[in-house]
Amino acid sequence: MSQRAQFKPIERNLAMELVRVTEAAALAAARYMGLGDKELVDQAAVDAMRHTLDGISMDGVVVIGEGVKDEAPMLYIGERIGDGSSPAVDIAVDPIDGTTLLSKGLPGAIAVMAMSARGTMHVPGEVFYMDKIAVGPDAKDAIDITAPVKDNLTAVAKALGRTVAEVTVVVLDRPRHAQLLKDIREAGARVKLITDGDVAAGIQAALPGSEVDVAMGIGGTTEGVLTAAAFRCVGGAIQCKPWPRDDDERKAAIAAGLDLEHVYPAEELVSGDDVFFAATGASTGELLRGVRFFGGGA
Repeated sequence: MSQRAQFKPIERNLAMELVRVTEAAALAAARYMGLGDKELVDQAAVDAMRHTLDGISMDGVVVIGEGVKDEAPMLYIGERIGDGSSPAVDIAVDPIDGTTLLSKGLPGAIAVMAMSARGTMHVPGEVFYMDKIAVGPDAKDAIDITAPVKDNLTAVAKALGRTVAEVTVVVLDRPRHAQLLKDIREAGARVKLITDGDVAAGIQAALPGSEVDVAMGIGGTTEGVLTAAAFRCVGGAIQCKPWPRDDDERKAAIAAGLDLEHVYPAEELVSGDDVFFAATGASTGELLRGVRFFGGGA
């Protein structure tokens, strides 16, 4: 029985359950918008997300969550989710991508969840960060994360039928990106800096009509896998490469057998045919509208 459940295809109406989960998280967290407490924002989203997940008919395992069991009381890695019935699935959650944004009353915070068949999500957990490049469908064959920044931007511009000066690159505003920003500017592309929320920024690169053509830079490994799940659903391409923070993490990753030169496409981070992704805006941003409260509801 367990074997049959493991390989049973995921029913499409289960995707709507994901929307209920992210909606619940966004609604709960948005009540604490602008109060300056990102832990409170996160806890509200976690509580709402976990409570909603309890009632879903599935045998889920958290692959990406709030951390290891000893550090997170709920939605920890390895936690079983749902009522235990089929289908058997991998679950990835970020209760709020952009807790700092929401706690400060800034735009762009979203609740995020992804799901795929059991055993199809691959998380290089030995490293906390990955270098990433992501583009939409029209430029999906133009990127190579191992190539120089200028070469990538030139190829993307050609694929889009533009000059490099007409290409916009979104980058997290972090000290580690000083050289990347220099390379982008020297290539002649436009730069859009963001303070947080790289899942939403990555997704924008895949959507036609957005103000983002390319997402580049180093961000969280978990965010990379969640973005890859979104790309499996909407198209485009993302490539990720492990980025150890220091020598200790590098040595630990190598000792664990991780190939630090390996390039992960979306299809390797989240494989299989059944991939679902849901996101709900908590604070209004360029990707999604946020929660609005009114008398008697939201």
